[in-house]
Amino acid sequence: MSLADEKLETTDASSGLSSHSRDNLEKRLVRKLDQRMSIIVLLYAMNNIDRGNITSAQLAGFGEDLHLQGSQYATLLSIIYVGFIIMQVPANMFLHWLERPAILIPWSMVIWGIISALTGFYTQVLLARLLLGFAEAPFFPGIMFLLSGWYKRDELAVRATIVSFGSVLSTAFGSLFASVVLTSMQGILGQAGWRWLFYLEGGITIIVAICAMFIIPSFPHNTKWLTSEERSLAISRLADDGYGRMDGPGKRTSIQGLRDALCDWKVWWFTILLTIERIALSFGFYFPTLVASMGYDMTVTLLLVAPPSVLAAIGAFVFSRYSDRTQKRAVFILASNALTAVGFIMSFCTIDTAARYTSLFLMTQNAGGQMVLWAWIKNTFAREPAKRAVAIAAINGLSSVGTVAGPFLWPLNWGPNYRYSYAICIATLGVATAMIGVMHLHLKLVNAQIERNEHEVQDINDLPDPVGFRYLV
Repeated sequence: MSLADEKLETTDASSGLSSHSRDNLEKRLVRKLDQRMSIIVLLYAMNNIDRGNITSAQLAGFGEDLHLQGSQYATLLSIIYVGFIIMQVPANMFLHWLERPAILIPWSMVIWGIISALTGFYTQVLLARLLLGFAEAPFFPGIMFLLSGWYKRDELAVRATIVSFGSVLSTAFGSLFASVVLTSMQGILGQAGWRWLFYLEGGITIIVAICAMFIIPSFPHNTKWLTSEERSLAISRLADDGYGRMDGPGKRTSIQGLRDALCDWKVWWFTILLTIERIALSFGFYFPTLVASMGYDMTVTLLLVAPPSVLAAIGAFVFSRYSDRTQKRAVFILASNALTAVGFIMSFCTIDTAARYTSLFLMTQNAGGQMVLWAWIKNTFAREPAKRAVAIAAINGLSSVGTVAGPFLWPLNWGPNYRYSYAICIATLGVATAMIGVMHLHLKLVNAQIERNEHEVQDINDLPDPVGFRYLV
């Protein structure tokens, strides 16, 4: 009997369920979980709307009313990520200790909803944007850690992509909502339309967050709406997939997880990779501006922003679906980057309106690659929950340096063609793509070593990894 067969037999015996019964129960469990998790799509949409509504406000006199000059608008865009850099690791360490994302995530939403709504009142918008970054910091790494605490490695990419549909909702419907508010509420109660945009969207976020408190799960071992059978299966199926347990003996502390993550070079490699890639993808900050540079008015611009985002969502689902099905990551990220690079090159080479608008559809195809990349990151650090919590937050938080720098690559005096901006994006995307290739080759070598260890070992307890565990590449 092989080691893999021996482990399978042990697992089935401990579950107390036949293989058929276990499969049926697992399907019901995943379906039940998907229904609960679906609200995260809306949460993600509100997160993007409250962070990005300033770009719609800019089209309706925001900069003129506040007398912004030079790089001040770019500073407002990037200052929010200072809070991300500072707070995301502590927030995810706290989440690992608290073990209650159903509490932490909705309450962070309530706080940022209040700050977003008050942005309409503040004359010191820079302070409001800085505080917004601190309030939003727990959200994205918390959501990623939550998903990795429930779904197996070959289920993660498509779930992360479905969550990212919230970004499409925010771009498509957020732009439509902004268009209605900015045109119909201008001057009501003596307030500018862009101020009403902040009031309304912040208020909606607070309402959504309160509803989410009763829907979002925590983790398998402490979620009350699971039956005992479902809880046991939720824990065991992750263990069978190579995940470490969130609870029980041997659980590492958040501080130990911090040390483990900071001592792993792969965390720093992914951080640098994502930093460079975020510089390349900084066009997203100026997406409405890039459309407006083709000569359209505010209403038409906001309407034209939506179609590329819808196609991006379709592409992201296809990429992530096949990535999960084939259990491959790097090839889909590379394909996404290739499409984005073609879009950059088209915008660099032409000023034709139709060609430049078409290029936006290609550029937004990075969405699929980004979600597969995040699934890859979570897969790579699947073994230990404390380390995974810190790794996700550290990679996302520290790589926000690229997001801070990105807006400054699009100065107004480089427009309307922004050829220098596109040249920088092409170069940085090329470097990030090369780094993805290096990590792909490294993990393939590690998998080969794991396989050799399994063939040579006499006792499965001497193996550092579970039998059958392989990094997804």
